[in-house]
Amino acid sequence: MSYIIMKIKKISSIETYTVRHEVLRKGKPIETCQFKGDDDENTSHFGCYFDDKLVGIISIFKEKNNLFSESNQFQIRGMAVLEAFQGKGFGAQLVKKAENHCINLNADLIWFNARENAVPFYKKLDYKIIGDSFLIPNVGIHFVMYKKIH
Repeated sequence: MSYIIMKIKKISSIETYTVRHEVLRKGKPIETCQFKGDDDENTSHFGCYFDDKLVGIISIFKEKNNLFSESNQFQIRGMAVLEAFQGKGFGAQLVKKAENHCINLNADLIWFNARENAVPFYKKLDYKIIGDSFLIPNVGIHFVMYKKIH
């Protein structure tokens, strides 16, 4: 029987760039990996490590979306797992880590803009779509997805 050695820990925004660039901004300048609010005091970043290699990332921003009435909202951004490690549960563990982090901050709701091809992944984790699809230029079709956590 083999065990996967995986750990998730808090990382800096700059540490997210290698995975953000490879998965979310491939072929674009590295500067596109810096997100507005990355270094705000209410923003947190987590990295998923497999055998000491960073293979996945997730960032959580305290950000209100007017589609929702809840007051304490958090947005997931920059959720990405290197292609060779996708489909192995790393992404789900990162989302669970983000959810637990938000629960500890008494969040009411988590929301994000999900790429069209990621919607089935998030639906399995009980996230729901609100509204219609929309296009983010140079990135693709997205849907707003959310989960109430309190």
